[in-house]
Amino acid sequence: MGFNRPERRGPQDHDRGRVRFGRSLTGGALSGVGVAAFVDETVFHQLLHWHHFYDRSTPDVGLVSDGLFHAGGWLAMVAGLFLFADLRREDALLPPAWWSGVCLGLGEFQLYDGTVQHKLLRLHQIRYEVDPRPYDWTWNVVAALFLLAGLLLWRRARHAERGRAR
Repeated sequence: MGFNRPERRGPQDHDRGRVRFGRSLTGGALSGVGVAAFVDETVFHQLLHWHHFYDRSTPDVGLVSDGLFHAGGWLAMVAGLFLFADLRREDALLPPAWWSGVCLGLGEFQLYDGTVQHKLLRLHQIRYEVDPRPYDWTWNVVAALFLLAGLLLWRRARHAERGRAR
């Protein structure tokens, strides 16, 4: 009677690489979304007071929306860190795929926020009472740079994983 974990019966060896890659990428992406949400909430909502998550109502509603937004960001971060810990425990973490996911999560969050929430749904703007175009451009260029970095890291991680599988 030991405390050894029973041997897992899982996918064939050639499928394990895809599973490890996908789980590492997903954990990184969730963490990237969590970091982006944290920075957005902390810097733009709390420190600079530029906007709330939902600015089309009263300040009280805006404050509640910020709390819900903050909770959602932390849920993403916690889920991503649980995946990270599980991958580390199983010695299955692929750091290049993880960092690719972090950059992709950051970039996707930024681009979604800058296009869908700011422009399509008009939930809020980055800043009010000034010309928003420089802020919008900066916001979306930063998103594109994170996405580009994530794609480059994704390609590198895929290449490294294929080399390891041979």
